[in-house]
Amino acid sequence: MSSRPALRVALIGTGFMGRMHAHAWRTAHRFFRLDVAPQIAVVVGRDAERTDAAAQEFGAGAAATDWREVVQRPDIDVIDICTPGDTHAEITLASLAAGKHVLCEKPLANSVAEAERMVAAAQAAPELVAMCGFSYRRTPALSLAREMIADGRLGEIRHVRAQYLQDWLSDPDAPFTWRLDKTRAGSGTLGDIGAHSIDTAQWLTGDLITTVSAVLRTFVADRPDSEGRGVGLGGSAVHGAPRREVTVDDAAAFTATFAGGALGVFDATRMATGRRNANRVEINGTRGSIAFDFERMNEVEFYDATDPAGAQGFRRIQVTEPEHPYAGAWWPAGHGLGYEHGFTHQIVDFVRAISEGAPVSPSFAEAAQVQRVLEAVGDSAAHDSVSTPVKGTES
Repeated sequence: MSSRPALRVALIGTGFMGRMHAHAWRTAHRFFRLDVAPQIAVVVGRDAERTDAAAQEFGAGAAATDWREVVQRPDIDVIDICTPGDTHAEITLASLAAGKHVLCEKPLANSVAEAERMVAAAQAAPELVAMCGFSYRRTPALSLAREMIADGRLGEIRHVRAQYLQDWLSDPDAPFTWRLDKTRAGSGTLGDIGAHSIDTAQWLTGDLITTVSAVLRTFVADRPDSEGRGVGLGGSAVHGAPRREVTVDDAAAFTATFAGGALGVFDATRMATGRRNANRVEINGTRGSIAFDFERMNEVEFYDATDPAGAQGFRRIQVTEPEHPYAGAWWPAGHGLGYEHGFTHQIVDFVRAISEGAPVSPSFAEAAQVQRVLEAVGDSAAHDSVSTPVKGTES
């Protein structure tokens, strides 16, 4: 049995993200050398019966339905927030005030004002770790791409192209979920998956988006009510059910200017028929280019413009070698990783920030910058694609 001290976690939320985080909490310390051993002490959900079942499934010590009571418990070290965006700020502020470390799913909040309050609370408690869950940062191939860009392999960045394409809402009779309710989700495709593209682009390049020009589109105005059945991504079409108004965007498209002068083009949709989870980014610079597609998540494509003309061309780098980011803790070279590994790596970095004082990223301040871009995109779309500055980045 491990002699490492326990890090006791309260996991709030039992849906898709709750399941992913639970798997990561149970896995991280079994493959990575950590000074503490995470334990899911309690799972919190709204429905007692479903929460009890989730606690058993997740291997948690207990189940609860009152997050406010759990936040105040002295035997809890970490609050992990996997709930809809409209609850992030309230739970985070209460958790930090109670002296708990916080891991909060993206996007950080439903508004810039909420995000800034969260940043202020985190900065007022520097002894606590507060991190936002942009898990794609922990994909080994993207981490390698960032290292190569930071090393100057691409030279001066000129273009950033990011697409995030899903199709789980392509059927107009796919059931209504909380992700289609603006009061709970804040926005639709833009905040759900577009936020990942924004974070990835800024993180890879080390550069901030300063202005945007955007269009948002809702293709299906109402959908069958799922009647609280907790339907997640996708789900079966419900015919003949009462329909509820969709109050968020189905698709988002925008151009962006980066502080360093690069031009960005972003495209996010949950109605790209045939595309299950095509999270893509390509970056072009004066010395080369790099491209990534999550549907081939264990590789990047790299073009070195400094090669002799007769040897130039995109080449595939399989990111599974022990020296590649995170990969050395897992399988022999060539044995690829999956979607769930990014969440495990996220927990590893979060725990190390707590136990070793390692830098935390994305911090709440970084996540709030993504929120500012989301707000600027929404403002631009509301004003017929007018170029809109991102608050806090004006020169």
